[in-house]
Amino acid sequence: MSTIGKLIGYAAILAVALFGAFGIGNAVGPVGPTADAEEQHGEGHDMAADEHAGHGGDHAAASGLALDSGGYRLGQLSAPADVGDEGEIAFTVFDQSGEAVTDFEVSHEQELHLVVVRADGSHFEHVHPERDENGEWTLPWTWDAAGTYRVYADIVPAETGESLTLSSTVQVAGDYQPESFDETVTTVNVDGYEVSLDGELTAGEDSPTTVSVSRDGEPVTELEPYMGAFGHLTGLRHGDLAYLHVHPHGEEPQPGDEGGPEIEFEITAPTEGRYLLYLDFQVDGQVHTAGFVVDAQPGSGHNDGESGHDHEEGDSHDHGE
Repeated sequence: MSTIGKLIGYAAILAVALFGAFGIGNAVGPVGPTADAEEQHGEGHDMAADEHAGHGGDHAAASGLALDSGGYRLGQLSAPADVGDEGEIAFTVFDQSGEAVTDFEVSHEQELHLVVVRADGSHFEHVHPERDENGEWTLPWTWDAAGTYRVYADIVPAETGESLTLSSTVQVAGDYQPESFDETVTTVNVDGYEVSLDGELTAGEDSPTTVSVSRDGEPVTELEPYMGAFGHLTGLRHGDLAYLHVHPHGEEPQPGDEGGPEIEFEITAPTEGRYLLYLDFQVDGQVHTAGFVVDAQPGSGHNDGESGHDHEEGDSHDHGE
């Protein structure tokens, strides 16, 4: 064979190999970043996470990992850049036409719930910024620890009436000291209160869970209404911080009502694995936060841990109360 013929043959073989590799890559899909990579690069995780969060409105689908959802988008989020700097968190929610949204339904006594948590799952805060007439939300803010933080905006746009969770990340400079969640934790002491969680999570299934509050060995029956309930529970999947927002069973308490010592919840974990649960409760006008670490076990008939039910995304949020 001539030299030219050999070169043409080699080129053909190389082309087949390249197109074959391209096909395999599309079939397998991209390899997502690790939790460590997300800690280093912040926003880099959002695109793959958004894909995972969609899943056709899966009843137990992960959510809260994307800048946009349901035709709404979280605009550029600004915040202090360094630990100890005094400033504010500021952002605007935009609709699909690019207009700032100024009309929201009240859900649990607020138009917007803002959750801030560091990428390792620590430094959890649940707060409520104020909105101006132009649609910008602001809240005075100072970071007390360095790292990558995820910020969730939990809303119900009046135009659709559908609950949405939009999120972004913020990088905070400083000496980063990560915290680990190597062991499960179901009983904690916070501000003199002993708070215990009872119940097992099963992936893709509604899991009844009860939280009990006591003080000095005596049950606490003076829990006060806080955001329309005697307790407010936020769930985060450890690793990617997929967001679950659940609320207790029962009628909404009225001002002056008291409850406790038990608060009953129903939680739907999208997959098996470790979850961080943060409970906010109020006594004597003071809000306290208790953190738990629990594991969701595999559900029956779900080999990959994903639910197969066709419910609308957000069912597990239960925001329509």
